Amino acid sequence: MIGRLQGIIVEKLPPSLVLDVHGVGYDVEAPMSTFYKLPETGEQTILLTHLIVREDAFHLYGFATENERRFFRSLLKVNGVGAKLALTILSGIEAEEFVACVNGGDTARLIRLPGVGKKTAERLVLEMRDRLSEWHKTPTVSSLPSSNAKYIPITTTLDDAISALISLGYKPQDADKMVRKIAEDGMTSEQLIRKALQSAG
Repeated sequence: MIGRLQGIIVEKLPPSLVLDVHGVGYDVEAPMSTFYKLPETGEQTILLTHLIVREDAFHLYGFATENERRFFRSLLKVNGVGAKLALTILSGIEAEEFVACVNGGDTARLIRLPGVGKKTAERLVLEMRDRLSEWHKTPTVSSLPSSNAKYIPITTTLDDAISALISLGYKPQDADKMVRKIAEDGMTSEQLIRKALQSAG
């Protein structure tokens, strides 16, 4: 089991990134909540990881905090929730808000997340109530570096943001509208994705 990686970010294409660890490039998928905390390409970072082994592939998922990883693992235990949907949930709603939805039975808010239908929302509320005791606040990985955002051309950021939203389950036309509606000059792709997800919520 690979539980932690420390290396240099070679590529960031949300929700995927490549982390160079002593010359070995690891393909890692991560929720947007983790991407918001990542430094720029070429800088070093630490990710807590969860490995899923299937017959045809190995899938590695990375998280900035133990809290995020625990939340992800709890979601995987819910009937009908796979890794892709778990990442979408983590990307589209803050953990505290999710807990409030579960405690309050607010399935309407959960249904607004792509890939979450009425039955899945009801299962999330029902099954996650028993697992909320596993979830609590933990600090961000202490050595996760911070850095100032480096702006790239707006056309590239738009394309990257739209691609990320599609990967998270949004329809291409919806993703395009969400991003272009809130896009402003000088925004990074991560900022665009965060604002688009917030407006969708």
